[in-house]
Amino acid sequence: MIDTGLAGKVVLVTGGSGGIGEAISRAFAAQGARVAVHHHAGEREPPGRARWAHVTPHAEAARSLADELTGAVSVAADLAAPDAASRLLDAVEDRLGPVDVLVNNAAHCETPDSIGELTAEGLERHYRVNAVAPALLISELARRHRPERPAPCVVNISTDAARAFPGQIGYGTSKAALDGLTRATALDLGPTGIRVNAVAPGPVQTGWMDDAMEAQVSDLVPLRRVGEPGDIADGVVFLASRQARWVTGQVLQVAGGHAL
Repeated sequence: MIDTGLAGKVVLVTGGSGGIGEAISRAFAAQGARVAVHHHAGEREPPGRARWAHVTPHAEAARSLADELTGAVSVAADLAAPDAASRLLDAVEDRLGPVDVLVNNAAHCETPDSIGELTAEGLERHYRVNAVAPALLISELARRHRPERPAPCVVNISTDAARAFPGQIGYGTSKAALDGLTRATALDLGPTGIRVNAVAPGPVQTGWMDDAMEAQVSDLVPLRRVGEPGDIADGVVFLASRQARWVTGQVLQVAGGHAL
């Protein structure tokens, strides 16, 4: 049996209460980690614009999951707020202790988002949550690290379409920025021992595909199926584990070969 070395570690999963985030929270808890399940504090999207995300933003879902998982807590923050990083890490430290693993999973996506329909406000919302918030959380985590403690690690959740995502310009380019952030911070923080990696999911069934769409999308995947949230969670756990101790600056595609 492989020992991931994650038992007793403090893991913060942003957007950790639904979909891929819930699977990640459950996977770390199964390794004996103490999980802080983050949820969005309130609703800020303007009415009339469709949106989707990899997370369930409601406090009730986060509290319910945290109650179910041993040693877990739920924490709230609006990641678009300028002080979200410090406030969120303060909340986790107060309840569980210093963060050992940061998973930047929370994502904002809305439509319309094609090149002819972009707005400054929409782009800003995408970038604030998908790129700026992870950058500030990584920065704050690094500032709090003390050399006498084992170095923390970071896993960002990107998308395998970050290279080019037509029809989802704000979302796709903000995730491309997250990929660049992963590599840059891995280089900056390498001397401190802090590892930074990313998982890039392919199409994952989190309830947004009906049977017909799932069959259509499966035909585009070399392994001939869409992903499940647990597929992504397993990749995240690996990158946070001791087995990945010499891995940093990588964007791991967990996508069934979708973007090859």
